[in-house]
Amino acid sequence: MAKTSFSDRTRNEITAVLAGEKRGLRSILLFAGPAIIASVAYIDPGNYATNIQAGAGYGYQLLWVVLLANLIAMLFQALSARLGIVTGKNLAEQCRDNFSRPIVWLMWVVSEIAAMATDLAEFLGGAIGLALLFNMPLIVGMAITAIVTYAILLFERQGFRPLELIIGAFVGVIGLCYLFEILIANIDWGMAAKGMLMPKIPDATALTIAVGIIGATVMPHALFLHSGLTQSRATIRTERDRATLLRFSNIEVVIALAIAGMINMAMVMMAASAFHAGHSDVAEIETAYHMLAPLLGSAAAGVFLVSLIASGISSSVVGTMAGQLIMQGFLQMRVPIWVRRLVTMLPAFAVVAMGVDATEALVISQVILSIALPVPMIALVIFTSRSDIMGAHVTGLPVRVLAIAGTAIVLTLNMVLLLETFGINVGL
Repeated sequence: MAKTSFSDRTRNEITAVLAGEKRGLRSILLFAGPAIIASVAYIDPGNYATNIQAGAGYGYQLLWVVLLANLIAMLFQALSARLGIVTGKNLAEQCRDNFSRPIVWLMWVVSEIAAMATDLAEFLGGAIGLALLFNMPLIVGMAITAIVTYAILLFERQGFRPLELIIGAFVGVIGLCYLFEILIANIDWGMAAKGMLMPKIPDATALTIAVGIIGATVMPHALFLHSGLTQSRATIRTERDRATLLRFSNIEVVIALAIAGMINMAMVMMAASAFHAGHSDVAEIETAYHMLAPLLGSAAAGVFLVSLIASGISSSVVGTMAGQLIMQGFLQMRVPIWVRRLVTMLPAFAVVAMGVDATEALVISQVILSIALPVPMIALVIFTSRSDIMGAHVTGLPVRVLAIAGTAIVLTLNMVLLLETFGINVGL
């Protein structure tokens, strides 16, 4: 008799919960996984770069951007999961089936560029953390990051559950690290509340950082990936099962992304508390690390690096998973995981070899991601609004309006950024 895998046992238990045969907290935890994996994209090293620049340069003023980006992320990750659960197909597959061939190829190219920009941020972040913590060359840190992420990816052969638990552990480490940072930093909670609730973009540089925050928070590859992660986790026998699964999915999205949002806000608040008053020019991760030790203590600096390494490794794993799903969905082509890992990490090694400033490259990568972001956002709005695709689970008018508004916000910010980049003043 064949041994049942951990993932198969989880799938069977989820089916039992949907049938009403199991209840309790442990039953609820069975549904946790897809949103936790997706949430890693929202706390990757690109967030560190943009959040440090936001906090150091503008104090608490850009916290509202983090909050807005997180709310948009919650909505679109929920829509992505909804698409996968209802249709049994991921977002890339739906694009392939419903758009013309030239559009599909264009979307794939844009999505691949976004995947490479994602990997650039993740690789550089993990490598910077290792290089600083163990005093090694950056290129060596990148090689170690590559080996560790590939080793973790091999767990995918065991099914979805082991990888979900590993990624969940990394998220837990990052969360605990920033809880520690917040406890020792002298946060001005009044100014933080004001920064969250009063939108303000002081100048053109703040706009670039704001767009980078959105690009680092609402991630194109995460929108593609989430729809795929929900495809085969449970056996859906009735419409009631599907409705129950959607309810649990929405709860998981809100909790997982709320945690990711609080971590991002903690990053900005820590940078605002430590750097804004006397060191507002701090813009690099390396500089932030060296400044933290005298300002908040060596423990704070060490914890900062541990969180950065956990972020870089886990997000690199998730990025590779997303890249594989994107290629398979758009082109019906699957390449060996080591080939996928190699292709997406080459730009990161090229950037380091050319001597480009690592943190500057991180911020630019997030702007690229933000510009690529409307592609999956618009596709999700279209598909989840179509009754011929979603059936009884088509999105209602209020959700549709919010989704269109979220997409419009991203498109507007991107357009303003492009105009500013080409020297066209828009009044900032």
